[in-house]
Amino acid sequence: MGQVSGKVAIVTGAASGIGRASALVLAREGAAVVATDIDRDGLASLEREIRDGGGKVLTLEHDVVDEDRWIAVVADAEQTFCGLHILVNNAGIGIAGPVWEMTLADWRRQNAINLDGVFLGTKHAIPAMRRAGSGSIIIISSVAGLKGAPGLAGYCATKGGVRLFAKAVAGECARAGDRIRVNSIHPGVIETAIWNKVSSGADSLAGAGQVGAVVANRIDPAILAQAIVPGGVLGQPTDIANAVLFLASDAAAYVSGAELAVDHAQSAI
Repeated sequence: MGQVSGKVAIVTGAASGIGRASALVLAREGAAVVATDIDRDGLASLEREIRDGGGKVLTLEHDVVDEDRWIAVVADAEQTFCGLHILVNNAGIGIAGPVWEMTLADWRRQNAINLDGVFLGTKHAIPAMRRAGSGSIIIISSVAGLKGAPGLAGYCATKGGVRLFAKAVAGECARAGDRIRVNSIHPGVIETAIWNKVSSGADSLAGAGQVGAVVANRIDPAILAQAIVPGGVLGQPTDIANAVLFLASDAAAYVSGAELAVDHAQSAI
């Protein structure tokens, strides 16, 4: 039996990167996975891989800032797989650049996806988890939610926000006796496609321009890791997915309100 056999999981932003790795690991370990994203092609590829491995999966197109869509996604999970036990709030974006150059539109768009999307998912997952008898909500934050990152002030605001949001909701669920755990994971420099999308002001990101990590106004995470991660080690999506698996499993039954840094000591020194 897998570590999450018999459980049902929703994973947002599942078409690539950390979300994809998390969906694959949870499916491998026995969960029925509802994988959501706005990237249809990425979802189709993920669905094939999970089904080829003998796993259970439902893929849904899903904009996490749409509350009505969240209601429908949770309902689909319950109707298709008869419950909901795990939510991985992973979908997010990163917009780089000094705060004095950031537009209000970009500030609000980043907040909508990174903060509002997490709020909506958590809000609508909790009643379903109560019906299931227990649950684990896992919020993917960032090292940028633990300490400031020059060039990412807006992103830091969202990731620091969800860090404390997770702690507060963990306390609410514990006091309510819900048997629903809420935790945050804080990845360091991980090799994902998000670095290809951090284009605005990329050379200001934690001095990336000074360490040679900016190529064609895109961040090279391997070069960035060499500069800012102890030992220069670049993380992989599976490193985060394994942490997701732990927090989703019964092995973490007494873990709630915690923040788990998966960053090769980047935030420790």
